[in-house]
Amino acid sequence: MTERTPIVDLRSDTVTQPTPAMREAMAAAPLGDDVFGTDPSVNALQEKIAALLGFEAALFVPTGTQSNLCAILSHCGRGDEYIVGQQAHCYRWEGGGAAVFGSVQPQPLDHAPDGTLPLAQIEAAIKPDDAHFARTKLLALENTLGGKLLPFDYVQAATDLAKSKGLQRHLDGARLFNAATAQAALNKRTDIRAEARRIAQCFDSVSVCFSKGLGAPIGSTLVGSREFIARAHRIRKMAGGGMRQAGLLAAAASHALDHHIDRLADDHALAQRLAQGLEGIEGLKVEAPHTNIVFVDLTGAAQARSAELLASLNQQGILATGLYRLRFVTHLDVDAAGVDRAVAAIRGFFKA
Repeated sequence: MTERTPIVDLRSDTVTQPTPAMREAMAAAPLGDDVFGTDPSVNALQEKIAALLGFEAALFVPTGTQSNLCAILSHCGRGDEYIVGQQAHCYRWEGGGAAVFGSVQPQPLDHAPDGTLPLAQIEAAIKPDDAHFARTKLLALENTLGGKLLPFDYVQAATDLAKSKGLQRHLDGARLFNAATAQAALNKRTDIRAEARRIAQCFDSVSVCFSKGLGAPIGSTLVGSREFIARAHRIRKMAGGGMRQAGLLAAAASHALDHHIDRLADDHALAQRLAQGLEGIEGLKVEAPHTNIVFVDLTGAAQARSAELLASLNQQGILATGLYRLRFVTHLDVDAAGVDRAVAAIRGFFKA
């Protein structure tokens, strides 16, 4: 790699840099003090995302992890439990926060191959009203999950089941607009925002991240009823999430909602390009992407070469992750040339 060779960063869609237009919006943002509730840019963002998804209120927080934490602790009290998938971010990748900070017990379930939690397993996991058991209060789903779109019929059925059993329903929609983009394409619809609202309206609360595919530098929102958001606001304060002149960040998120949703289909197309480019390589099993995330499993003799492959790519200015599977994520700072470089480098590695 020469000094002039650009980095192709496929580790995550969280690595994006603010665009020049986003930076201008941040610089021009009117500011106040959000702890006092007087930052006009934060208030405008909260009103915008709540209206977009069909909820009464929203809360701007620094991270998706904090958004999920505020949601779980607002739905559940000490000694309660939430039903969640083994691979769900709010269970597996967020430090056990609900248990640590709220004494809320997770009840993890295994996913089906399509990322869903089987309805029979959800129903069986709901505890009876008995002093021996934690109180089952919440079903938490994630869409997309590992880049997979949950079928909308399933989302409706799972959330209807939860409601019929008296459970609240939370969606980790970190990549909600990727899900909506894929769902719109699947159903031959063009209104991505309407698809996002359809998904969101199956739930009592939704967390939406701005710093992934939408390209903002930081921030997430939690949407729900006014009463729910009032509870979440108190938890945000306890968790250290109150920010002062946060309008700089809210302006970036608002710009992303206005300008970066409709381009997500480009990321999905690049993920398809990457997956197709890797097909046919001996020792690689490529999972067809639904959205902007491509998972690759090494098989046979190649299985022991994951670290070697990542190191080889890194030397060529191509970054990826292999925490449990090889993962490549497309986003607004990756183009077709970058994807083609990655494909060529991987093919070259296995030919060497």
